[in-house]
Amino acid sequence: MERIDNLDRKILEIIMKNARIPSKDVALECGVSRAAIHQRIQRMIDMEVITGSGYHVNPKILGYSTCTYVGVSLEKGSMYRQAVAALEQIPEVVECHFTTGPYTVLIKLYARDNQHLMELLNDKIQHIEGVMSTETLISLEQSINREVPIHYKDGKK
Repeated sequence: MERIDNLDRKILEIIMKNARIPSKDVALECGVSRAAIHQRIQRMIDMEVITGSGYHVNPKILGYSTCTYVGVSLEKGSMYRQAVAALEQIPEVVECHFTTGPYTVLIKLYARDNQHLMELLNDKIQHIEGVMSTETLISLEQSINREVPIHYKDGKK
């Protein structure tokens, strides 16, 4: 049995574009009742299809002008959980991925400026037990920011 159907996909497509859209508008666009929309959304939350909601904040407005990706090489891959626990203590780290390739971990962080970035790298990240090296890539501009596309069963919307 499929976890979600085409109506669920249509609802997701709408609310991914605007999480604040009123349920009555979603219902109107989908051709179902508002209660059906509420039930479907709650079911998708329970199934963990929808994992969160909220507002996106512009880091630059909050004073974080430098977006950086840091590749972290650990002594052993088995040190990953310890490293993640330490990285969680650094509020500027907003993403952390256990990866294949040249790095054990790839993190995304925001710094106020290059001086702050240097402090984060030298005084915090590189002091985490097991960190052998880091490679820093500064993002000059985010060109694309979107959710995954919604594909419909049978190709129809």
